[in-house]
Amino acid sequence: MKGATGTTALTGLRTAIHRIDRATPVERDRAVDALRALAILGVVLGHWLVTALVADGGALRTASPLRYMPWLTPVSWIFQTLAVFFLVGGHVATKSHASARARGATYGQWLRARTARLLRPVAAVLTLWAVATGCLLLSGADFGTVHTLVKLALSPLWFLVVFAGLTAATPLLARLNPLWPLAVVLHVDVVRFGLGGPAWLGWVNVAAGWLVPYTLGAAWTRGELERPRAGWVLFGGGAVATALLVTWAGYPASMVGIPGAAVSNLDPPTLAVVTFGLAQCGLALLLREPLRRVMRRPAVWACTAFANLSAMTIFLWHQTSLMAVTALGLLAGRLPGLHTTPDSVVWVAARVAWLPVFGCALILCRSAFGVQERGPRRPTGRPSRVVRVHRVHRGPGRAAPGAAPRA
Repeated sequence: MKGATGTTALTGLRTAIHRIDRATPVERDRAVDALRALAILGVVLGHWLVTALVADGGALRTASPLRYMPWLTPVSWIFQTLAVFFLVGGHVATKSHASARARGATYGQWLRARTARLLRPVAAVLTLWAVATGCLLLSGADFGTVHTLVKLALSPLWFLVVFAGLTAATPLLARLNPLWPLAVVLHVDVVRFGLGGPAWLGWVNVAAGWLVPYTLGAAWTRGELERPRAGWVLFGGGAVATALLVTWAGYPASMVGIPGAAVSNLDPPTLAVVTFGLAQCGLALLLREPLRRVMRRPAVWACTAFANLSAMTIFLWHQTSLMAVTALGLLAGRLPGLHTTPDSVVWVAARVAWLPVFGCALILCRSAFGVQERGPRRPTGRPSRVVRVHRVHRGPGRAAPGAAPRA
């Protein structure tokens, strides 16, 4: 009986995988979705690996293994993938705006469609943490601990604010040369670090720094980055420039912030993290064709499609998942890799062992709050937007047998 049930479940899974594959329009560039999924995976794993909440008496404080074990710095090079987010975002937004204009849609209609799924899940995060903050403070929790938890939980929102702003400005940025914002970042850092300028000036780079990969995405849409040479120039030039900035100009080697460090490459962005992002964008462009080949496999594509359909939910709730596991773990005492100081290989091994638990917590968050990203269910009998779109792609009378992620 159990064997028959397992066989039926496996058959159903295979059927669903092939339905997703067949429902995807032939002209869709699956490499774009793959790059977005890889960027999400990088951010999530990066935070889970380098963010530690240490139980110190009755309070929790943040710490990073990168501070105690500098030899782990290459981890930040692998998992700090924000530039790829902005590259893909600029590419997709520029492409969709051009398509909307061709259909006769207004700017307002296009912008509402682009930002609705991006911003809907934010309300759920803010509501839950507003309630949780109130409950913690009323229960007498340490104020420093509450501040630490709220800051970590809401830290992904800065990305959405910048991303939404750049998306709204897409019509103005569609033809902007990436060298202009890169020049702004360079001059800000020269004034900041070379001439002793005010520290607040660095916040100009929050917009200018991420504008560089975003406008590279627009250049990709225009067809200016199709040749492999463009990818190699960005990858090689960005890598060399970053190495020179770290070794000769004194920029931190870590591409993420480290608690207690005098300078962070990410908060606000520095020239080093921007040149590092150029190298990442170049590598992403070089990986497009291999990713297209890999994405032809139905099972791999189904996983990628699922990640894209839940992209904002995963991004917004992954820190909450980590903290939920950490808080519940305190009921069993100070657990290695969860509440202890991240200063040894033992901690690293223990933290890696906790990753599946964080993943399970994130799946629960996705089940509870994913509807905010997907939106309300449509009335029965009315075809969904996805099905209608696929009918257009496939011709009249051929309804799509499944669903694929939106651009």
